[in-house]
Amino acid sequence: MSASRHDAVVIGGGHNGLTAAFYLARAGLRTLVLERRAVLGGCAVTEEIDAAKAPGCRVSTASYMASMLRPEVIRDLALDRHGLRMVAAEPTVQAVTPDNTVLAWWSDPARMRAVLEKFSPADCERFLEMEGRLAGLARHLEPLFMQAPPDMELGGFAGFRELLGFALKFRGMRNREIPELIAFATGSLGEFLDRSLESPHLKSLILANSLYGKHGGPYDPGTLFGLLFHLLGGGAESKQGFVGHVMGGMGAITQAMAAACRGAGVELRTDAEVAEVRIAGGRATGVVLADGSEIGAGIVVSNADPKRTYLKLVPSSALDPEFIAAVRGIKMDGPCGKFNLVLSEEPRLSNEEPGSDRLRRAQFTLVPWLDGAQAAYGEARRGRIAEELWIDCLVPSLVDDSLATPGRHVMTCFIQYLPYALSGSDWSLERERLEAQLLRQIARFVPAAGRSVVAQRLYTPADLEATFGITEGNIFHGDLRPDQLFFMRPVPGHARYSAPVPALYLCGAGTHPGGGVTGAPGHNAAHRILDDLKRNRALRRGMSA
Repeated sequence: MSASRHDAVVIGGGHNGLTAAFYLARAGLRTLVLERRAVLGGCAVTEEIDAAKAPGCRVSTASYMASMLRPEVIRDLALDRHGLRMVAAEPTVQAVTPDNTVLAWWSDPARMRAVLEKFSPADCERFLEMEGRLAGLARHLEPLFMQAPPDMELGGFAGFRELLGFALKFRGMRNREIPELIAFATGSLGEFLDRSLESPHLKSLILANSLYGKHGGPYDPGTLFGLLFHLLGGGAESKQGFVGHVMGGMGAITQAMAAACRGAGVELRTDAEVAEVRIAGGRATGVVLADGSEIGAGIVVSNADPKRTYLKLVPSSALDPEFIAAVRGIKMDGPCGKFNLVLSEEPRLSNEEPGSDRLRRAQFTLVPWLDGAQAAYGEARRGRIAEELWIDCLVPSLVDDSLATPGRHVMTCFIQYLPYALSGSDWSLERERLEAQLLRQIARFVPAAGRSVVAQRLYTPADLEATFGITEGNIFHGDLRPDQLFFMRPVPGHARYSAPVPALYLCGAGTHPGGGVTGAPGHNAAHRILDDLKRNRALRRGMSA
């Protein structure tokens, strides 16, 4: 059975799919978004943890903080007009080290200096100088965030012009910053910190904001880039290093995006799983749903990850074997999980600083020493669960009491490093043991976690895959490492959002500039599609076929 035809069909109603759909519809394309789950939002959703045990207690199920949501997207989709409200976190990071020392990273330089002079005076000037240097390097990367990578396949004058345009983006860099940027893209976070600072506590504070969802312990090559990645601008004012609590949870972002899409004329459908991208005449012509119905489209845009798109949705006969091999080689193997809790009392740190306000108490990271993080990653690589894990905790009900019923608090915990595939076991056997281990570790620093749990829900990497459709539970749709970034994301030769199959595009986190709730991949993909429609007569003909 064939449904009515659309100009563009977007597979997946996550934040990048919604962003792309808005821009396409605003340009006049009749656009349809298909979401496999019953709720729009992908990994940016707000849901009850356990409707039976704790009705009305909601949490950001997967992604949980807004740090790099692009101001261009906020402005163009008028997200504030559609109800989006964010409260800046202060401090931006609060680390709890294994010896129960609590350290805050304040955005106010004077306040941060006071902390450093009290805690580690020998590192004070070095820390502040390093922070300024990092911010400067991150500013040079900012212009690359909201555009397609250069086309490295072009030859002749066109190729020269493409590379020249790319080089000009760095014309403001000083000579010494160029090797620094290369070193930050390839170097080891641990080695950099060991060279730069003395205090192991400060090293762990920086670690707490650097390797989220990434493969590699701090001493592995390529882990230094995370320091720059999280200093890119975000929020309505594009503030560097912005971290925001979203009122209503992360689902408020995607609900605002959905409202913007409806206003632009986008049709949004849930419970509509795509089983296949239909290929005819050498190009994408629509999709086939899991129920067997077909939807024709001039353009198909996939917000699914590259492996899911190319290895499961596109018929293998439509792709070159070498390309398929390259896609199979994308490093996924998600190293993290989520643990969501409802508590009958506020989960407060046992060693919190006296006078800490609700905003400060709402966010803290139980972070290992550098060696401990390296060891935990080593265990995960071997398919085992380390005894001490990295646990990033958020208590959003302290900032937004609409998320919990009276007398309750919700707490969401981001866990790494976990193996996607366990050695000699599977997650059905290890789930309860891990839940108990996590509660024990959290309770050492947050006593309420050991005595007041009302409801809990663990998402292992395998659960993230099954629930949200992200291959191997990788929250970034492919690891953020030097050989999977920029013009090599998702694979070299196909990093500019278009697929090897004409009229098929990718718009998700597996494309440049990568993961996080930014909207940048969706924005960039939509603009690439619109540019192609202007220049490519064959693509335009397919729209009316």
